[in-house]
Amino acid sequence: MKYLTPIYSVILFLSLALLPMTSSAETQNYRLGAGDTIVIKVYGEEALTLETQITNSGTINYPFLGSLKLIGLSIKEVEQIVYNGLKGDYFVEPNVFVGMILYRPFYIHGEVKQPGGYPYQPGMTVNQAVALAGGLTERASEDKIAISREGSKVESERGTINSAIQAGDTITIEQRFF
Repeated sequence: MKYLTPIYSVILFLSLALLPMTSSAETQNYRLGAGDTIVIKVYGEEALTLETQITNSGTINYPFLGSLKLIGLSIKEVEQIVYNGLKGDYFVEPNVFVGMILYRPFYIHGEVKQPGGYPYQPGMTVNQAVALAGGLTERASEDKIAISREGSKVESERGTINSAIQAGDTITIEQRFF
């Protein structure tokens, strides 16, 4: 069996280490909220690497820049804020990377076997959320699904088993009548 040369080993390691932080179109449109965990890196500046969870107030503390309000921003917007903050006073042309580490959870309750909070993944549907919650109970109605979006907990929208969900959503599966 052939062994990898040291340079290929390093490239393979870095590829695998950055795999969870890969960006897709959905990640680029994703809006940050309290509970999301992100990483901020500045090329060549290990002291400026920060892996942090966004607080309930929607902020993080970043070296040189202090408190940054990130709630409602996209990953690209955060990169631009950090870039603009570091450029000029601290660096000539900083190379900034911001990536998602862990999305805030979604919640599911009602007629599922294991109600609770579960980790969100981009592209999830109600059907996948139900699977994570152990499946539907025998009394569950696939026609009575309500999805409360994080920003508007008072109002909920009707969903189907194929409806897309977002991080922070609350899904309610109601009972059916026999």
